[in-house]
Amino acid sequence: MPVSSTTKPTPVPHRFWDRTNLLLFSGIAVTRGFDYASTRNFQARGRQEILLPDDVVNNSAAFASIEVAGTMASIGISYLLHRTGHHTLERWMSIGHIGVTAFGDIRNYSLESRHRAQ
Repeated sequence: MPVSSTTKPTPVPHRFWDRTNLLLFSGIAVTRGFDYASTRNFQARGRQEILLPDDVVNNSAAFASIEVAGTMASIGISYLLHRTGHHTLERWMSIGHIGVTAFGDIRNYSLESRHRAQ
């Protein structure tokens, strides 16, 4: 009887800046942009940011820098996963970041206003 091998298929190595990663990183940047806009929107409607201090959120440059830093950190972690051969995790890291940020964006826009519109 022939012996069958039960080796797991390994993810195919790819260039880091391939089309898939470019799309995923763009998705992260877009959802982070929406996070900035949705936070500004709910603040204008009288809501309060709970994750960051007011000194940061009310400073446009500081808040935008935090959003950019979040995007860059995600790309950096994906790069480390790529370099260590964890190509599946590399993709899922970005997909997870997009999903969590998009959920927050939708939540921010769904919050009721605390004051009445005039």
